Amino acid sequence: MTELIIGVGVPTSAAPGDDPVGMAQQAERLGFDFVSAADHPCGDEPSYETTVMLTWIAAHTSRIGIASRVLAVPFRRPAMVAKLAASLDLLSGGRLILGLGAGYSDEEIAAVGAPELSAAGKIDSLAEAITVIRGAWTRSGYTQDGHHHSVRNLEMEPKPVHPVPIWLGTFGPRALAVTGRLADGWIPSLGYRPTEEFSAMRRRIDEAARAAGRRPEDIRGILNLSIRVDHNAEPRQDMITGSASQVVGRLRDLLRYGFTGFNFLVDDPDRPGHMERIANDVLPALRSSA
Repeated sequence: MTELIIGVGVPTSAAPGDDPVGMAQQAERLGFDFVSAADHPCGDEPSYETTVMLTWIAAHTSRIGIASRVLAVPFRRPAMVAKLAASLDLLSGGRLILGLGAGYSDEEIAAVGAPELSAAGKIDSLAEAITVIRGAWTRSGYTQDGHHHSVRNLEMEPKPVHPVPIWLGTFGPRALAVTGRLADGWIPSLGYRPTEEFSAMRRRIDEAARAAGRRPEDIRGILNLSIRVDHNAEPRQDMITGSASQVVGRLRDLLRYGFTGFNFLVDDPDRPGHMERIANDVLPALRSSA
């Protein structure tokens, strides 16, 4: 049986008073398995670049995993993503989870000067990027002729000493098929689709995995969601709310859709001690029931 893993999202905010590194250190002390950070380099709010911040977090922690949630492929050349990921995984002692996505915001993609792609083009680009990254990690003199991403006689050393997991944040049928064919994990977000659709989405992943000669059980399902332990909290489509026992019950219900982990978004500056409450009142009960 796959062990349940629980992560917590940390903001990339560089605003005065915000401390994502301190939050990650707290998550490590409280027993979370990994921390994650989103990838939105553009905008008028001060923020850190995701991979730089994750590196700084890795340097100031010792055990906790570090995950990108998720790096948008249009923002960076895949070969350089392969290099930074291999470097960060090696320097962190094998703690990196490389989350990738096709690129959600066309405005951000245009802002950084990346080419505009159709929805189908984004998914094809994502698939080609993954093959470049894995090729750089595993082969010498790697060459790939792609429509979106090509490399010639690519040599990169050192290569990862163990497989770096790649998680994809995908939703549509073609993207889910890419997840089943190429990824190690699936990290959708609660609220983007009706919950009852998760089973069919997971079946699409599993079918694609089998068609590619892979074992579906080797592809983790990690649900990204907001959480608030507060019986007075207003219900939201993208958030699990209620008392600690109610939250645990609702999370247990979500496990039946094939998920083997959660990523909690709990960065709420108006609720001091919320992360501790989740760690103390939710995590033990959830782990014991998984």
